[in-house]
Amino acid sequence: MDRRKKHFMLYIEQIVTSFIASAAFGIIFNVPKESIIKCGFTGMAGWITYIALFEHKVDMILATAAASFLVALLSQVFARMYKTPIIIFTVGGIIPLVPGGMAYDAMRNFVENDYYAALTLAAKAFMISGSIAIGLVFSEVINQIMKKSQVKRV
Repeated sequence: MDRRKKHFMLYIEQIVTSFIASAAFGIIFNVPKESIIKCGFTGMAGWITYIALFEHKVDMILATAAASFLVALLSQVFARMYKTPIIIFTVGGIIPLVPGGMAYDAMRNFVENDYYAALTLAAKAFMISGSIAIGLVFSEVINQIMKKSQVKRV
């Protein structure tokens, strides 16, 4: 296979697995059946945004913040369109972005007495988790500002 085809296949693989992971967490968290596909789409969009930004040499923390911002934005849109709580889409949507494997590796390195590697991984996992929170909060702040500006116009 040539390089472009491998790259394309990598994106297809990422799209499918992130969709399945987000939709599966939606099922685990008992979201309404009609929202499972939307949860999967939200998570898929966030993960593909992260992958695309990271491939274009954007810092991992900034890419995660941008992806979580998109997840929150899509969650707000779906919540309004389908009159459901925003948390239904947000929780499933951020699942692919959560650095669980990195946190596990940090703990494993602590147990193995490799403290330098453990602290490095733990700090990175903490920063990624913080960037997820920042992206979600930033989206909500913009949403509130837009709502207030619409009220003032009327």
